[in-house]
Amino acid sequence: MRIPAEAAETLAAIIDEGTLDAAARRLRITPSAVSQRIKALEQALGRVVLVRSKPARATEAGAAVVRLARQLALLEHDALADLGAGEDDGAPVSIPLAVNADSLGTWFLAPLARLADRHAVVFDLHRDDQDFTAGLLESGTVMGAVTSRAEPVAGCRSVPLGTMRYTAVATPAFAARWLPDGPTVTALATAPVVYFDRRDDLQAQWLARRGVEGAAPPRHYVPASHDFATAVKLGLGWGLLPGFQSDEELADGRLIRLGGPPVDVPLHWQQWNLRSPLLDAVADEIVAEGRAVLTRA
Repeated sequence: MRIPAEAAETLAAIIDEGTLDAAARRLRITPSAVSQRIKALEQALGRVVLVRSKPARATEAGAAVVRLARQLALLEHDALADLGAGEDDGAPVSIPLAVNADSLGTWFLAPLARLADRHAVVFDLHRDDQDFTAGLLESGTVMGAVTSRAEPVAGCRSVPLGTMRYTAVATPAFAARWLPDGPTVTALATAPVVYFDRRDDLQAQWLARRGVEGAAPPRHYVPASHDFATAVKLGLGWGLLPGFQSDEELADGRLIRLGGPPVDVPLHWQQWNLRSPLLDAVADEIVAEGRAVLTRA
């Protein structure tokens, strides 16, 4: 049994673009040809590889094929570089990566910009909570991920980056209104709090340490890192912010600490355990940046 590289590339294009029609435009073939390639692949494997939903998604068998397609594209890029073809002679290779919102909004883009200056590469970033980005590695959706998971995903290697430290903060006006006697249990149960989304549990962790039920206070949901920080700085509610987004305001008094221990989130870089000069360069830049700017345990 063999998996044709053309069929694997086609399945990966469908997953990236979301539909067969969009994949056909990217591959410059007809939608009928795309469908025929997938049908032939499924017949050859004896398994369904694609769920034709909106957006389309790979089955477990399809995820393995997508992973193969991404590995082949990366190895082809490296081989051409070794042959002296030059990175500028062909289309940039696409590197899909997963990253949590706060890393993306603070330190993660700088190393990618340096990489793009030196290599013919484009990045396809998938944003998810750090507790869930490892799942995108397991499915083959991405080649590397910033994750809170230390144990390597199967077929991957894991390197510690450092710790993202979060401190509970609020504006002085918010504290005067909602926490006039300080962050007491009673006051925290009624003071509005800002959450990133419904999977965000950082504020609940901090509240639990203060003896407050996490579901008690009213919540604002602001699902973007910069906008989340802005909401806290505008006094919409209190929240946990990393130093990247709060040190300046704490220094000049625009924000105040609410006390209690910080919430530390250890971060790791995981990527496919595939020897590739380009993927190794990506890892080197991201790990170096993370270790330079994140808190060391």
